[in-house]
Amino acid sequence: MISLISKTISKISYFISKFQVKQFLPIVIVGLMLSATNRSPSLSNPDLSSKKSVDRINDLVQTENSERPKTTNEWDKQADETKDRPGEKMKRIGEQSADAVKEFGSMYGDVVERSSTELRNNTEKR
Repeated sequence: MISLISKTISKISYFISKFQVKQFLPIVIVGLMLSATNRSPSLSNPDLSSKKSVDRINDLVQTENSERPKTTNEWDKQADETKDRPGEKMKRIGEQSADAVKEFGSMYGDVVERSSTELRNNTEKR
């Protein structure tokens, strides 16, 4: 009986040494942690839902009345149009850069105003 127990223990220890529990245990722990955490923040926070975010981005893109290209295809089309005319290309780059700076400047003021309002509200709560 003792030899049977001894053989069983030696087989288990041999299996464990081949299986390398030290490497397997961290994998199991990471797997458990990933399965236990909330993988979809949009379900817990409705403001982060992808559909709402996409709609907001599309609204922002569509409200800007700039002549600048917005998609990769538009950029490629414009590049093909001015391929042989470097002067025209430089002129468009200058105009589009100025337009982009104007748009950023108008957006930046709104962001600062909203952020400062939120900051005041947060400091008043304390």
